[in-house]
Amino acid sequence: MAEKNAEMAGVVMKLTEALDQFYYYLADERNLSPLTLSSYNKDWNAVLAWYEEQGRDIAMMETEDITEDGVRRYLYAMNNKKLSRATINRRLAAMKSFYRFMVRKQHIEHNPMEDIPLRKLPKRLPHYLDQEDIVRVIESPDEQTEAGLRDRAILEVLYGSGLRVSELVGLKVEDIQLEEKWIRVFGKGGRQRITPLSSFSAEYLQRYIRRTEAKRRAAGVHPVFLNLRGGALTDRAVRDIVHKYCDRAGAKEILSPHGIRHSFATHLLDNGADLRVVQELLGHRRISSTQIYTHVSGSRLRKVYRLAHPRAK
Repeated sequence: MAEKNAEMAGVVMKLTEALDQFYYYLADERNLSPLTLSSYNKDWNAVLAWYEEQGRDIAMMETEDITEDGVRRYLYAMNNKKLSRATINRRLAAMKSFYRFMVRKQHIEHNPMEDIPLRKLPKRLPHYLDQEDIVRVIESPDEQTEAGLRDRAILEVLYGSGLRVSELVGLKVEDIQLEEKWIRVFGKGGRQRITPLSSFSAEYLQRYIRRTEAKRRAAGVHPVFLNLRGGALTDRAVRDIVHKYCDRAGAKEILSPHGIRHSFATHLLDNGADLRVVQELLGHRRISSTQIYTHVSGSRLRKVYRLAHPRAK
């Protein structure tokens, strides 16, 4: 393999062919989700569209036709279009990842992205609801209907286990152990983790799964959460569900499903949970991803301060 890579060094490659190899690597070796792959593809398509606007024939472009100077001009164009820093960083990250792959595989010698920094992003604190608001939201659905029972189970699991929306819609019946109160979750990059279920989550999941068992069997599907036609629920449908019940409960904010995940993490920290434990529950690879919740967990800090400092009372 090393000899083959060495032979490839200096070989001229079409950019589109190299990108195909890159996408295959992301899917096959890194096992990234289809959603993540689609995001990489979308960002690269935006880059290629700009080069087309400059009069370049994409089909004829080679990997080394993208130079540091060209990238800097592309950055200038993105800034002029008033694209957000997050969007610019996402596109730069896709390009950086591609060229790191190209260097590692010895397809090119120089990485044109090496000296291109990501843009500094303003720190954004996560949106969340207090515990009383979350309870009102969770208890809003009408459990007498199938849709209401499903929605109650969804809200219980989102808040009880802190799942991402993609993890929730990807849940299959066989991933759930109701008696032991845990679920197997497939997170970003296909990483698997086991996370606990609250007693409320287990109760409503059991009721919903029993109620929809015949529909699931007839449709031959395994996802836990179904739409009213018997198909798998989508990310967008879950977002609509969360918005609806936040509005119905008169919550202070209309959250996304990720906002409920933020509430899960914040409330754990407020009630004394260790940061490393919260990191494991959320499925974060890096503790830095979890540390943002320490900024919104002020009530816990005030409580510790009042109890520990002799002059705090």
